[in-house]
Amino acid sequence: MEPLNSIWGLPGVQRLLKKQQPDGSWIYPGTWKIAYPKHHYSLIETWKVFRALVEEYGFNKADPAAKRAVEFLLSCQTEMGDIRGFIGNQYATYYTGAVMALLIKAGYGAEPRIKKGFKWLLSMRQDDGGWAVPILTHKYDRKTMYRMTSQCAEPVEPDRSKPFSHNCTDMVLRAFAVHPEYRKSKEARIAAGLLKAHFFQPDNYTSYKASSYWVRFLFWWPNLVTALDSLSLMGYSINDSDIRKAIDWFVRNQESSGLWKTTYVEGKGESQNKRNRERKLWVTLSICRIIKRLHS
Repeated sequence: MEPLNSIWGLPGVQRLLKKQQPDGSWIYPGTWKIAYPKHHYSLIETWKVFRALVEEYGFNKADPAAKRAVEFLLSCQTEMGDIRGFIGNQYATYYTGAVMALLIKAGYGAEPRIKKGFKWLLSMRQDDGGWAVPILTHKYDRKTMYRMTSQCAEPVEPDRSKPFSHNCTDMVLRAFAVHPEYRKSKEARIAAGLLKAHFFQPDNYTSYKASSYWVRFLFWWPNLVTALDSLSLMGYSINDSDIRKAIDWFVRNQESSGLWKTTYVEGKGESQNKRNRERKLWVTLSICRIIKRLHS
């Protein structure tokens, strides 16, 4: 069997690496708007590209380009431990967890800055044991929300009495699930219990609230596949009633071709382009891996 790095020379990989900047970042291709902080757009684009490199091509710390990307991402970490810049100067618990998951997959699980990130995430839980986006636990009007997320406003502490967000908890839990130590923690198990008990239900907050998002398997946003991936890595099995309910849904909705669609949201048909075909294959591969893990 050829080593993993044998695929790092593929044209798709090289096209991505060609655009990497000397500081390890990637430049956002869209129209620039005024945003705070200055690294906001670079942070978003770097996370998106690094996610593809790690999850689709198995990139890790053995590659110099991966090292540069990791250093850029961690340069956005505050002294508190969170990755800052996704939503202005506000706390982004969900993005911090998602970025950390990629860094751990790339081989940085023992990095002290990763441990600092876990410490921060554990300090930011809601009273029920899950996570929410702190600023969304408060009711601000649109004008105030824009000001607080586009300028250097002081970060808002969460109202911990408010319920968890399954979307946010999913993204945070990804970091715990891929870490051999933290996946076993009591706090991670509590959050996992909340997440799986919320399958097919609407989120507690307005962003991506509809229950239909559970079966929309596009991009990086939380869904049934991303949730089951974390839960299966944490040792949950097919014998769990919540897990069984989710797997039964996949069995009922598999296409005759053996594939699964990228979205099952009513009225949102799939495009038939080449890129979507690739996404269908990735979704199907992910589901097969999950089912195998749950049965083992």
